[in-house]
Amino acid sequence: MTFPEQSAKQARPIHLVNVAAQPKSVENFRGDLIRALVKLGHRVTAMAAPATQEEVDRIRALGADYCPYMVDRTGLNPLTDFQTLLALRRAFAALRPDVVLAAYIKPVIWSGLALTAFPHRPRFYVLIEGLGLVFKPAGLARRGITLIATWLYRLALRRATAVLFLNRENRDFFVSRRIVPPEKCHVIPGLGVNLDQFTAAALPAGPPRFLLISRLLGAKGLREYAAAARIVRQRHPDAVFQLAGHPDPSPDGVPMAEVRAWHDDGVVEYLGEPKDVRPVLASCHVFVLPTSYPEGLPRSVIEAMATARLVVTSDAPGCRDTVVVGENGLLVPVGDAAALAQQLIRLIAQRSQWEQMGKASRRIAEERFDVHKINTQIFGIMGLSHQ
Repeated sequence: MTFPEQSAKQARPIHLVNVAAQPKSVENFRGDLIRALVKLGHRVTAMAAPATQEEVDRIRALGADYCPYMVDRTGLNPLTDFQTLLALRRAFAALRPDVVLAAYIKPVIWSGLALTAFPHRPRFYVLIEGLGLVFKPAGLARRGITLIATWLYRLALRRATAVLFLNRENRDFFVSRRIVPPEKCHVIPGLGVNLDQFTAAALPAGPPRFLLISRLLGAKGLREYAAAARIVRQRHPDAVFQLAGHPDPSPDGVPMAEVRAWHDDGVVEYLGEPKDVRPVLASCHVFVLPTSYPEGLPRSVIEAMATARLVVTSDAPGCRDTVVVGENGLLVPVGDAAALAQQLIRLIAQRSQWEQMGKASRRIAEERFDVHKINTQIFGIMGLSHQ
């Protein structure tokens, strides 16, 4: 869908403000998009929480300006969120963008509300990269938070020009709850991966090596992964299970003491938070993500596929969009450690197929998840020239 006002404006350079929560996410998830916008002659300002000088330098190296604002990604303090709203209003008034592109729940909600009745009316685009834990069924308190988030999303997305989803299930969820009308919705195949940076790597020698890369959240399936590792290692004691990722301060965060216990017991080797995941991916045979987290389309899985690794992930929205069962990987029921272990044992018995399945992953990544193809789709939705 191309909006009439977009076609009239696409010939001139625009000023786009990209609102995120964490500085690292700007480079990791929006870096190629920013580079492409800058190459087309557009001005980009990235907004996120206060950053280190190294993070600021890396964002500026993309060609973007950096404007910090106060945001607590996981907090529930209404006063802090109100201060976030005011900070965004002040920033938008000073920057006077033509386009605002926001991702993640708090940047989306508070950007949309900050733009409501704003005298300068930039176009507002939203990336829904997953439902997040706020929409994951839980107790009474969580249901209350879900109701509040739904109401705030409705208010914020009234201002949206278009809303981009990474899978159809997430789009249908928002539409069915009347958070956004269907005519504003677009589904894109994830945010893509740079296939020049994530290249196919030959499988290493040695015993079976499984890898999970994720924030240390319970909903990402870390405990199921550890439980499955215990089962598999009873049959295959030489099998190696590795985990990489940073701690998460949210209530669902897995305590570091628990992760260290897995490591000390020899169940799961914890690698910390690697600065570059590519050599870690290249050193594994099978990438595993047994998540129950409401994903959009898991970037870690796509990076593993681009590295030519077969994947085992949950039969859940977003995740199932990455796997052609039996061709490049397997799907497992959500929350079922025994089923996960059974599938991994099955894969060990089929080691001769790993290389072929890894090549299939790479081919699927090239066909569906090339970041340059996806950026072209995003530019089309936003009415920007991508010549």
